[in-house]
Amino acid sequence: MNPQEKQRILDQQAYESARGGPPEGFPQFPDLPGLRYTDPAFFALEMEHLWRKTWLYAVHADELPEVGSYIQWSRLGEPLFFIRGEDQKVRCFYNTCRHRGAPVVTEPSGKSRGVSCKYHGWTYNTRGELINLRDRRDFVGLDLSCRSLVEVRCENIGNLYFVNLDADAMPLRDYLGPVAQALDEMKPDTLALIDKSTIQVKCNVKILIDAFLEVYHLKSIHQNTVDRFLDHRGSAITLYEHGHSRMVTPFKREGWKDPGVRGLPEIEGVDPWFGDTNLSLMAYPNLVTPVSPWGIPVLAFWPETIDTMSIDVYWFAPHWGEGPRPEVWDMRIRNFAAILEEDLQFADKIQIAAMSSGLRDFPLNYQERRIYHWHEELDRRIGADRVPEALRVKPLLQPYWDENWKPAEAAAETEQA
Repeated sequence: MNPQEKQRILDQQAYESARGGPPEGFPQFPDLPGLRYTDPAFFALEMEHLWRKTWLYAVHADELPEVGSYIQWSRLGEPLFFIRGEDQKVRCFYNTCRHRGAPVVTEPSGKSRGVSCKYHGWTYNTRGELINLRDRRDFVGLDLSCRSLVEVRCENIGNLYFVNLDADAMPLRDYLGPVAQALDEMKPDTLALIDKSTIQVKCNVKILIDAFLEVYHLKSIHQNTVDRFLDHRGSAITLYEHGHSRMVTPFKREGWKDPGVRGLPEIEGVDPWFGDTNLSLMAYPNLVTPVSPWGIPVLAFWPETIDTMSIDVYWFAPHWGEGPRPEVWDMRIRNFAAILEEDLQFADKIQIAAMSSGLRDFPLNYQERRIYHWHEELDRRIGADRVPEALRVKPLLQPYWDENWKPAEAAAETEQA
């Protein structure tokens, strides 16, 4: 990270710690409609216009280690699979034969020089091209070149592969913008997949996404863990285009180091500055990662039904070398899981409350502006005219998108200095 950006973050952290209230002129947020978490029609709009039309993290290169390696993927309710071709390129296809729709891969993962429909034997190579079929003589005018598997947009940031069902979407790097640049700082082409797990939660996906966009809750539910070393009142927040955001929370004690990383290899070439603070990225709509020189845990939040969701938890880091995974990693993963459990403890109860008559709308404060930013972007994706008036979020934050933005008071103090 360049020195000017570091200084901007430090200046904002100092301002945030010292301020007596929100910046002068900062807007009051209208209450966030609770029906956004419970209304079936709104959920359908969200699924159609957001989740099916955006870039989403899907697989790591280590899950496709060799030519012909494949893995099925169905997070969006569509039958997809990824496969590594002879040219080493990772591609994504619908797991649907172009004859009559039978699957061409049936195992969750595996390796094959090509894939074949298990119904009638149509065969495709690793590029998805139809190369053989049974009784070709009986098809009149069949052009094999027009019957390739249907490909899905798949692009990568280093070893991290993203997917988008929208064939007309902008390129991944253009979409992620400053988030892609921040991920590049972690040398993603060198990171191995250290661990992967999934947690099921009984709540609307936005309830937990909201929880990971603020640190207002630290003193309540992380008293004996995160709150011991993070200064939530000093968080520097940056809002980006397309709904992305960044939150950099300082440590309470200068020079503090996370004891949980002792013994772990560092990512070669990463700026040590990342080890002196807690920098968390939101890649809209569902990826959260607190990056560090020792690797990055990645949380991917997925809707399943209107009141159920899941979290995929990944660890990407430098590989330890030969032999089994060191015990220090087991401890680090357990500690992180314990903190996650603290975050999840009220999720199902909040969902019940949102569906009750006791709570309908949510007031948000200045510290929670990343949440409002997330919901503003959702309405932009859906289209304000499609969102029922009672469920809309009034657009207020675009003037604060500029990554160089400073509150008026902080800017004046800087000029005077």
